Amino acid sequence: MQIIQGTTEFQIEGRSAVALGKFDGIHLGHERLLSCILGKKKEGMKAVVFTFHPSAASFFGLWQGGELTTRGEKRSFFEKMGIDVLIEFPLNHETAKTPPREFVEEILAGKMRTGFIAAGNDVSFGCGGKGNSRLLLEMGKELGFQTKIIDKVFYGEKEISSTYVREMVEQGDMHMVRNLLGRYYSFEGKVERGNRLGRRLGMPTMNLYPCPEKLLPPKGVYYSRLLYEGCTYPGITNIGKKPTVNDSDLISVETYLYDFDKDMYGKEIVTELLHFKRPEQKFEHLDALRLQMGKDIEEGRIYHQKASSK
Repeated sequence: MQIIQGTTEFQIEGRSAVALGKFDGIHLGHERLLSCILGKKKEGMKAVVFTFHPSAASFFGLWQGGELTTRGEKRSFFEKMGIDVLIEFPLNHETAKTPPREFVEEILAGKMRTGFIAAGNDVSFGCGGKGNSRLLLEMGKELGFQTKIIDKVFYGEKEISSTYVREMVEQGDMHMVRNLLGRYYSFEGKVERGNRLGRRLGMPTMNLYPCPEKLLPPKGVYYSRLLYEGCTYPGITNIGKKPTVNDSDLISVETYLYDFDKDMYGKEIVTELLHFKRPEQKFEHLDALRLQMGKDIEEGRIYHQKASSK
């Protein structure tokens, strides 16, 4: 996948099918959008995702919370889906002043040679966010590209949105998060060395330190699974500061895998959260912590066995 970032000077070779949006979380509504442009590849178009970096909400100070999907995670997801080109268009004081018609004419039709655009019915672009779906439809007729406006996707009677997904993550409802995303909420990164406490307790773990911008679910213990080199391994994960043995504010995503003894330091992994078990707590001494960890692990083994038999 080609990534175009940090520049307004680029040119797409050949016709492109463009998905225009924020893609925070990449939920089922976003996937419907992406499937439209991927379907155009059979017509010889390149599948192109166009998004702003930083996001408009972040740039204008409208949102200061964590991200459902970090920049690196988005890139991985788009590449796995089969996107050909990702454009992370720089949003700054100059580009934010671009009139909507100029944005369509010079960037979408000019630099990107757009033959097809897919966007949500709440899409906004250009100075003041005044560009909208109606303008795309009108200018598509003028400039020779097709526009498909995607309606909202619902789960039950509620609209799937990044805000809804974020609320469920913050509540620790991993089952609902999976329903809205179409996949489990996850953390991606390299395994790093921790304090090796789990190994000393006879329960070795793998540590990830999430990006500061990543939205965290409630601190605590989760039934989980780890993805590595195309294989899936069941486990149990603690997200938090490990208050029994640590005075630091550094939060880690620490995972124990069942019947697993490979050295994973420095390896790129993905940790998926399946179910929230209990909140993080501080124990009076290590023996109490070891006892609780053993109980968590055995209950997790039962959870995974039941899940695999369904």
